[in-house]
Amino acid sequence: MATITAALVKDLREKTGAGMMDCKAALEANDGDVEAAIDWLRKKGLAKAAKKSGRVAAEGLVAVAVRGGRGVVVEVNSETDFVARNEEFQALVTTIADVAVEKKAEVAALLGTHYPGGGTVQDAIANAIATIGENMTLRRAAELQVGQGVIGQYLHNQIAPGLGKIGVIVALESAGKADELAALGRQIAMHVAAANPQALDASGLDPAVLEREKAVLADKNAGKPAHVLEKIVESGLKTYYKEVCLLDQAFVHDASKSVAQAVKESEGRVGAPVAIKGFVRFALGEGVEKQESDFAAEVAAAAGGQV
Repeated sequence: MATITAALVKDLREKTGAGMMDCKAALEANDGDVEAAIDWLRKKGLAKAAKKSGRVAAEGLVAVAVRGGRGVVVEVNSETDFVARNEEFQALVTTIADVAVEKKAEVAALLGTHYPGGGTVQDAIANAIATIGENMTLRRAAELQVGQGVIGQYLHNQIAPGLGKIGVIVALESAGKADELAALGRQIAMHVAAANPQALDASGLDPAVLEREKAVLADKNAGKPAHVLEKIVESGLKTYYKEVCLLDQAFVHDASKSVAQAVKESEGRVGAPVAIKGFVRFALGEGVEKQESDFAAEVAAAAGGQV
């Protein structure tokens, strides 16, 4: 019997998209013959994943999982919104989030992590592709952690526990009451979902973005004396911070105060100082270029140009 090497298994995985254990079994059943193993996998419906890997996956689900002082957000994409309502797909995304919160929320590491029931997360995704019949990708994952405090969470357009279209986690550091912190964390997470801040404060903004903003303000007020222009730019940046920095934004639950002011006022209820240490916001499919489909043209093409 031929020796089944790791390189041979890897080659078959790349050609078929099937899971590692399935590839190993296929090679063993066909005495190491790769082409015969491909046919073996195709007959069992396990080689479908590779054929679908080129399709754009911009739908799917965002999952949030929190365990104590650690929280994660993951996004798993599918081709259609219909699949997002498939219980098997929902179970896959939920389990990936559970694995991430226990291990590491970084895509490359997560894909190679053991998946409950056998194989890796990558294997589980490939198996789901073969079973459900759509391309799927683990697009991104992120985590937050606090030594003392809570991870606030919120899911917008929730379709199942822990699953939705926009997922947010917020790290609150405090020695105060856990129940009050959790309530505040949820409020701030809801704010982040609605207001979509770009950074916690000005120090977290991309310096290149700030330079562009300064240039725009300067161009708008060209010709004014240097000392006047400096004050105009400074004032304009403060307005900009109120638009894009979480702590400076008007709190969506009470627009008369900033998020920073709302957090400060909460300290009386919480019973201790509170600090927002970070946040993560994933909106499903943001930044993915979706393929637009002309259904009439597709029908015409299928009918040889006649409809």
